[in-house]
Amino acid sequence: MIPHPEAGPVAPRNILFIGGTGVISTAAAERAVGLGHRLTILNRGRSTRPVPEGVETLQADVRDQESVREVLGRREFDAVADFITYTPDQAQASMELFRGRTGQYVFISSASAYQKPPARLPILESTPLKNPFWKYSRDKIACEELLFRAYRDDDFPLTVVRPSHTYDRTKIAMVGGWTDIHRMRAGLPVMVHGDGTSLWTLTHSRDFAKAFVGLLGLPQAVGESYTITSDEYLPWNQVYRLFARAAGVAEPELVHVASETIAAQNPEIGANLLGDRSHSVIFDNSKIKALVPDYAATIPFADGAREIVQWHDSHPELQVVDQGYMELTDKLTAWARGSM
Repeated sequence: MIPHPEAGPVAPRNILFIGGTGVISTAAAERAVGLGHRLTILNRGRSTRPVPEGVETLQADVRDQESVREVLGRREFDAVADFITYTPDQAQASMELFRGRTGQYVFISSASAYQKPPARLPILESTPLKNPFWKYSRDKIACEELLFRAYRDDDFPLTVVRPSHTYDRTKIAMVGGWTDIHRMRAGLPVMVHGDGTSLWTLTHSRDFAKAFVGLLGLPQAVGESYTITSDEYLPWNQVYRLFARAAGVAEPELVHVASETIAAQNPEIGANLLGDRSHSVIFDNSKIKALVPDYAATIPFADGAREIVQWHDSHPELQVVDQGYMELTDKLTAWARGSM
């Protein structure tokens, strides 16, 4: 087993990231390079996020298998981490690309694939995968089923990772994003789904990266699935209040609206609410901690919220107020207050 970085030196690995410039993968790339791994990132080269110094970048559209084969040539890897496969046909194509080319293929699934609503908490890797509300989650489940079948039948070297809500300074965790910050600062009511007491787990991408990079290249992780989240869970009311405090608002006006009511008015938002955010989620991270000793998420969301607001305050171009969401919030908060 590769020792934890705080416990001693880490054996360098030859790793490929498919994607590599998203919220999760950027932090993982920084972690991997910092530990001395040889990292290659393959994507279309369109992201505005910089890659860490020392990373080799290959440009190709992963949906175009011939172009990927051309840029990869005869290369092989200790681990391939696929951050941008969402549907079974994409999973099948990835298997065809990397079969025989890697000692480990890591599929980034989603904790939203776990049973909704959960029959019991905390959620374990053995919790059933079932989400009747959200197609995104059902597609991830279908990918897992296809990939695990390939592991069982053909020894495809699969590891599945299921992140929950993972954020960095660029991602506001509230449904309305910057619009909710704007409303708080303007003294306007902010809409919170449900009664605000359901529990939610938010994980900073730098914390996630500690465990994720720690499992790359480990043969004992093949054939297994791992949840990687923080051990902190907060009611949604507290999440909104932490954002308000970070934005300099002493006490925001939180108005509670049933998730089903929001979904009826905006099905796109509703799919995420009914399929994920409206359910309490607490995760047991024992399995990943057993694989990566000393893993612990150390960034509390109070610190994360301050980081997020400070980042947006320093980037005015990101302070986008969504007029559609403003109107939806005005409508539903007025209705909710009138129905009390």
